[in-house]
Amino acid sequence: MTVKKTLYFGAGWFSEKQNQAYATAMKALKANPSVDIENSYVPLAHQYKGIRVDEHPEYLHDREWATATYQGDLVGIRSSDFVLGIYLPDEEDAGLCMEMGYAQGQGKYIMLVIPDEDYGKPINLMSWGVADNVIKMSELASYNFNQPGFNFYDGAVY
Repeated sequence: MTVKKTLYFGAGWFSEKQNQAYATAMKALKANPSVDIENSYVPLAHQYKGIRVDEHPEYLHDREWATATYQGDLVGIRSSDFVLGIYLPDEEDAGLCMEMGYAQGQGKYIMLVIPDEDYGKPINLMSWGVADNVIKMSELASYNFNQPGFNFYDGAVY
């Protein structure tokens, strides 16, 4: 029997390119036999009271919604085996960067996944430094999360 790991799925969903990367990564994770995607923490599926701010931007000014969503995401990071960040070099997400820093403080394994067409582009030094491994999107479906390892990113930093 294959052991399946849970992930915190860190990914932006505020632009067309982010949504495309989000969908591609989710499809790959669902096909990955070492990932328990059903019990993984996907922030978009855990918005406080089910309120999505892309559909209801007025809640960006609601402290209750913001606090509960933020705290829920921290629970998601702490309770997951790994933290996965879908990273777009040209559209860096400050929220994802915070999540990765928090995850490192919790001793979590952190992997960045970069779309193949963006792999090799310069990335932020702090995002590079916090990652235990950086892979191409095309490698995600077959990556064995039961055998995590360290590897350098092939691109430059800024």
